[in-house]
Amino acid sequence: MKQRTLKHRSLLGTTPGDLLFSEPGAALIVFAILALLPVFFSGYMIYILPQYMLFGVLAMSLGLLWGFAGLVSFGQAGFFALGAYTMGLSMKSGGGIIDPAYLGLLLSLVVGGILAAAVGYFLFSAGVRGTYFVLVTLALSIMLEQIAVSQSQITGGWNGMFIDRMSLNLGPFGKISLFDDAPMYYVILPAVAIIYVILYTITVTRFGKILNGIRENEDRLISLGFNASLYKTGVFAISGAVACFAGALYGTHANFVAPSLAGVLFSTEVVVWVAIGGRGSLLGVLLGGILVASFSNYLSAITPEYWQLVLGLLFVAVLLYFRGGVAGAVAQLVNARRAK
Repeated sequence: MKQRTLKHRSLLGTTPGDLLFSEPGAALIVFAILALLPVFFSGYMIYILPQYMLFGVLAMSLGLLWGFAGLVSFGQAGFFALGAYTMGLSMKSGGGIIDPAYLGLLLSLVVGGILAAAVGYFLFSAGVRGTYFVLVTLALSIMLEQIAVSQSQITGGWNGMFIDRMSLNLGPFGKISLFDDAPMYYVILPAVAIIYVILYTITVTRFGKILNGIRENEDRLISLGFNASLYKTGVFAISGAVACFAGALYGTHANFVAPSLAGVLFSTEVVVWVAIGGRGSLLGVLLGGILVASFSNYLSAITPEYWQLVLGLLFVAVLLYFRGGVAGAVAQLVNARRAK
């Protein structure tokens, strides 16, 4: 029986159990569950869950950087807020030839990608690494927050900017209103799934393997003839574009954006989500963003004074006992099960 099992594994490459416990298999289950939730639930849960899913996308943008390239960025919140403001300005402009919703989403990708590419090019070509990169990205978030405050005639300053919910223009089929929660849910969920698939595909390509090489030993990779700064600029541009795109969807869903969305506190929360979820797994990071953000919201409601302390203690506990985050701990359990 044991020999037959080995033969089955060698012929098909993987067993059904392996597929189930692989990240793509687990992701398929997670997205299927998320797709079914509005069938059984309604009200506040269906309203708020898309926001948490977008927080998960924001966490994935950092997970790609940190988990696969070894680059810790405190600037993801800045890109997120930039995307929300881009969507708000686009919706206010009316869009012209292009539908303002589509224009806002497209511009968020372009603006986030170009800004991250420009910043990354100057930083990485100058040899900036480690702590210095962290400090620069933190300064970037602070700068974007201050710009949002100072340009109050455009952004609304500390009062923030109200953003209309987008509607989808389907050409001859007319427009679909996303004012209700369920239609918006079923627009954001496929977007999250597509982004996950794209980012996961990147990690298993040659590009992703080179990023792993940079994370493990950048100097050795350079000695082999690879332009590490170019690859780091590329992954930072992708990360910035994804974070900005998530922010654009967040802005139109929440109907509001304020400068604090780009602040240091929110930037730190993103790092906590990724660390707890497990930076080595995009699915773990996505779930970390969803679950930890919802847990933070619950804590802030029952203990407004100490919820940040509780979250900080959870972060420290994960770093001490689960270096790979929750996803890493689950992977160890699965590997131990397979070894038996």
